[in-house]
Amino acid sequence: QGYEGLVEGGDNIKQANWLSVSNIIQLGGTVIGSARCKAFTTRAGRLRAARNLVEHGITNLCVIGGGGSPAVARPSRPAGQISEEVARENCRLNIVGLVGSIDNDFCGTDMTIGTDSALHRIMEVIDAITTTAQSHQRTFVLEVMGRHCGYLALVSGLASGADWLFIPESPPEDGWEDLMCERLGE
Repeated sequence: QGYEGLVEGGDNIKQANWLSVSNIIQLGGTVIGSARCKAFTTRAGRLRAARNLVEHGITNLCVIGGGGSPAVARPSRPAGQISEEVARENCRLNIVGLVGSIDNDFCGTDMTIGTDSALHRIMEVIDAITTTAQSHQRTFVLEVMGRHCGYLALVSGLASGADWLFIPESPPEDGWEDLMCERLGE
């Protein structure tokens, strides 16, 4: 459950093995869970997380997430909560960050983790509803994820031949409603 699992510890921290990761490659999203964690933004929360890392002998942390995940990837040292020997054995935490966002809006990356699979899922849905829309002679509206980034909407709109597209980077001009109704009426 992301940082939430790191702070809470217990059953949230498990060793991955071949059996636990078998047959997950085709699944969308994350099988390890994800959660925003207010506790981790506090020193007390980071101390609990650091203690859980030490108790499990974890010295390497791979942080996969959007903008907030790498920004808070700085656990505190649980001084006074562990013995000197344990502190010596776990004196270093190696952290690597990977951009895990479907938005594809991080500088320096060709494509972020999640973008390709999100686009693939969107195109599967568009393919499925296009025939239904045609057979019923109806207009369908599809909303995709992307928050402040219109990459998925733009690329899926181009790939599917969408008649109308809204993206946050280019808000519609005044009077768009009339223009859209006219276009759809055609």
